[in-house]
Amino acid sequence: MQAEPLTRRGKKGTGEGPAGPENKEVGQDRKQKTQGRAAALLIIPSMIVLGIVIVYPVIDAIIMSLQKDAGLDPVTGSFVAGGFAGLYNYIHWILQQCNTPSGQASCPAGTLGSQFWSATGTTFLLTVITVALETVIGFWMAIIMSRTFRGRSALRAAVLVPWAIPTAVTAKLWFFIFAFDGIANTLFHTSILWTGSEVPARAAIIIADVWKTTPFMALLILAGLQMIPDQVYEAAKVDGATAWQRFTQITLPLVKPALMVAILFRTLDALRMYDLPAIMTAGANGTTTLSILVVNQIRIGFNSAAALSTITFLIIFIVAFIFVRFLGANAVESATNSGKVK
Repeated sequence: MQAEPLTRRGKKGTGEGPAGPENKEVGQDRKQKTQGRAAALLIIPSMIVLGIVIVYPVIDAIIMSLQKDAGLDPVTGSFVAGGFAGLYNYIHWILQQCNTPSGQASCPAGTLGSQFWSATGTTFLLTVITVALETVIGFWMAIIMSRTFRGRSALRAAVLVPWAIPTAVTAKLWFFIFAFDGIANTLFHTSILWTGSEVPARAAIIIADVWKTTPFMALLILAGLQMIPDQVYEAAKVDGATAWQRFTQITLPLVKPALMVAILFRTLDALRMYDLPAIMTAGANGTTTLSILVVNQIRIGFNSAAALSTITFLIIFIVAFIFVRFLGANAVESATNSGKVK
């Protein structure tokens, strides 16, 4: 039998032939590049749509906010077509300055320009109270729904009912409940004019919002609770941990990523609150939020309303950044880290 050439044997011995490790790495690189191109082709159309739907309106609103609104000049009384305003619209809202025949001065009480900081305070007040109550009640509901008992599926379906009802319908429902001769006063034998003063009006909105959106918080927290293995609780019971210790040392730390994401989503939604106060109180008695103020300003001037909506967007963006950067409310990072744990 004739011996094989040394060069051929050498290639087989060293593993540098067609099926060698170097060629496998080259093949994997080509496969990854091909998959990357395919992924890019699939993502690009979505990015274009998002750019049209999200980025373009934001840029257009910023451009509009730098323009003057057409209307009567308070100094001359003649009609002006507008023009470049610079940062005047932002100064108008933040410093609450209005044009008067004698120049710029503080906006008179009752005008939209004088309501920016009060609307901002109302927005954050309603947000903090509603999100806090919804988190506590939603956590309690999620713990109950995570247990095994007869009729659990029916309970979970029933919990979704308030969340499934449109917000406008919910607002009108609670408007009738809190009417002077409504169910609330009849049930508690009171004679409170719920929408007639500041404290009852805000309380009515808070109660309606908590009833409406607590199921949302409960379902998000329930999803986090179901990711916790039962073996962890069983081991803690064997070690003699009490129910409170299991809750504080196991449940809270492990459900924190889902909990923070739920709080983030609900906070951003509450900062845009419009339907409930607009329908229940029409923004009266200290219930005007930033969104209501924007809509009211649109009826007077689009450009000034664009500046206010831009300010509102920046406020919401800053709140979201604080949650993601400092409070750990990062859904993508949490999902990635949980996927790495084996």
